[in-house]
Amino acid sequence: MNEKLSQYREQIDSIDETLLVLFNQRAALAQQIGHLKEDGVVLRPEREAQVLSRLQALNRGPLSNAAVAQLYTEVMSQCRALEAPLSVAYLGPQGTFSEAAMHKRFGSAVQGISCISIDQVFGFVENGSAQYGIVPVENSTEGAIGITLDLLLQSTVKVCGEVMLAIHQCLLAPEVLPLTEIKAIYSHPQSLAQCRDWLNTHLPKIARIPVSSNAEAARLASEEIQSAAIAGSQAAEHFKLQVLEANIEDDPRNTTRFFVIGNQQVARSGKDKTSLVLSAMNRPGAMHALLAPLSSHGVSMTRLESRPSRSGLWEYVFYMDIEGHQADEKIAAALEELRKIAAFVKVLGSYPFAV
Repeated sequence: MNEKLSQYREQIDSIDETLLVLFNQRAALAQQIGHLKEDGVVLRPEREAQVLSRLQALNRGPLSNAAVAQLYTEVMSQCRALEAPLSVAYLGPQGTFSEAAMHKRFGSAVQGISCISIDQVFGFVENGSAQYGIVPVENSTEGAIGITLDLLLQSTVKVCGEVMLAIHQCLLAPEVLPLTEIKAIYSHPQSLAQCRDWLNTHLPKIARIPVSSNAEAARLASEEIQSAAIAGSQAAEHFKLQVLEANIEDDPRNTTRFFVIGNQQVARSGKDKTSLVLSAMNRPGAMHALLAPLSSHGVSMTRLESRPSRSGLWEYVFYMDIEGHQADEKIAAALEELRKIAAFVKVLGSYPFAV
């Protein structure tokens, strides 16, 4: 067995040496491409999505497609950093799910800028303090993130991409202790809601204290004996906390969708979404009229969300995701018709489907 093990390890060493040469060849080519870019834009979301989709289609295992995406996201991250550093604003502090989403999309070779609020993320992207931002837009359990929708309506930034992050909540504490000794639980309101049934069953009488982020909850818990936080495992690592219970979210499929925002118009990747916000004329059948152009041009709608417009009592705007890129012929035709019949239309951006 030892002889066979040695043979396998020698093969792995040989493959690693070959991979090292190939990775450096790839990095050198990425540098050359960077020199050819006249606009100085380092990130090409459509190209990166095409690379990941193609490799997943070629994948025959045993690595999963998710593992392939993670592996090559990091390869592209390191190659991209050779062109120029990339700055990304996210809702901090360190240890939040927003930070995890940033690394899932951009890899580790990125300059993360921790922000105290989603408003600040938008502000940093608008004023150029960050090239991109990453903001939560909806959760599969708790629905839309209202502040993000409101800021998308008001802001000049564009949606450049999306990230789907599986959310696994943990109960964290400074030291291992029985649940009966916990006096207070800190967490973001969304996370408290996502774990409502578990909390009602196991800690029904313990004070639940909402805070600005899960990482802030972890920080507070790290400073108080007999307090706990609900946050992700990354927060436990950052704040040196013990995981008392893992995966306490009520829905094991719990997922948060994040938008990547920037000042960049993203080209077609071949598998894209377009997000827009619009309002209807105040007349009978107005909502049906808004949907008619999509139907007549064969455009598939994947999401429709209403939100108070804040411009008047009982007035609403509608957030919509449709399949396709705004430069596609049928999407462009549908948008042209919409602009004629809607009271207001704003295209938030076209971007590749999350890979």
